[in-house]
Amino acid sequence: MKLGVVGLPNVGKSTLFNAITQTSNAQAANFPFCTIEPNTGMVMVPDHRLDVLADMYHPKKVTPTTIEFVDIAGLVKGASHGEGLGNKFLSHIREVDAIVHVVRCFEDENIIRADCSSDPRSDIETVNLELIYADLDTVQRRRDKAQRARNGGDKAAQRECELCDALIAHLNESRPARTLAIEPEDKPILDGFFLLTAKPVIYAANIAEEDLGKPEAEVPALREVRSIAEAEGAEMLVISAAIEEEISQMDAEEKAEFLQDLGIGQSGMERMITACYHLLGLISFLTCGEDECRAWTIKKGTKAPQAAGKIHTDFERGFIRAEVVPFDTLQEMGSMAACKEKGLVRSEGKDYVMKDGDIVLFKFNV
Repeated sequence: MKLGVVGLPNVGKSTLFNAITQTSNAQAANFPFCTIEPNTGMVMVPDHRLDVLADMYHPKKVTPTTIEFVDIAGLVKGASHGEGLGNKFLSHIREVDAIVHVVRCFEDENIIRADCSSDPRSDIETVNLELIYADLDTVQRRRDKAQRARNGGDKAAQRECELCDALIAHLNESRPARTLAIEPEDKPILDGFFLLTAKPVIYAANIAEEDLGKPEAEVPALREVRSIAEAEGAEMLVISAAIEEEISQMDAEEKAEFLQDLGIGQSGMERMITACYHLLGLISFLTCGEDECRAWTIKKGTKAPQAAGKIHTDFERGFIRAEVVPFDTLQEMGSMAACKEKGLVRSEGKDYVMKDGDIVLFKFNV
């Protein structure tokens, strides 16, 4: 999973990226375009279930799943026509699975705003419009190509032309492609366009330290972002990049105490990962033993053979069955042996749909 962190200049993108990835790879400075080439960082996904399994099995290795974050240069008005870092910015967004759109929801006279920035709604519209303009250009070129194919007798091109017409009308109303209702059979066509506004989005509302923990009703900027996210069916996350920067420098005990004092329970990174999983429809299953306890990320709805293929292609090719026990059951019983003794380990076949927290042993033969 690869997430692109985007936004206008000076909204706290690089500060947030450094805090989440616990690095100092991204320069955070009070001027536009201090980030030019994208910075990348791998983040281990926190999973308390692995801690429980590690205590149970004492494995040689514990391997959580990971997310790659990419800090992309700040976008400005006119990027779709080459302004700022224009085409370079857009090409970097095309490479990610989802977008974390950082929105400035704080006031600080010492941190300058981008020229086109005045409030959260205008900031979001600036970024979204540039992505929409870029998508309009892409769709128009695809339509021209499909039109030529249709004129040449390709009947399948008719459906692509119709989808392009619907997209062009939708985008011209300043609405992202992800909000267009399409038929299931059109989804592979749309996916093949690789549109920027078709990517799922999390709006990360970056607030001042003193606003953290306040009800949204008391922070007008948050109401604006919430309204936009709900209209698009997007996720929203309230976060303070400054606080996350402090947290990233603490040890586990200090961090837990600090979060408790703030009354927020989880760090922004943990809440962001949860939001990302929900946004992309992801779950995790686990494998465990004396050699390794490991989490594996899959899409909701994945069947057992395809989940086995995440571990090794041979597992999918020679799949026989999956021995499955839910994590909560294993934790309650205390051991796999106890689960087997009570008949709580299920034998599942090729049609079994994996569930979050499944502890699995795959049987295969090649």
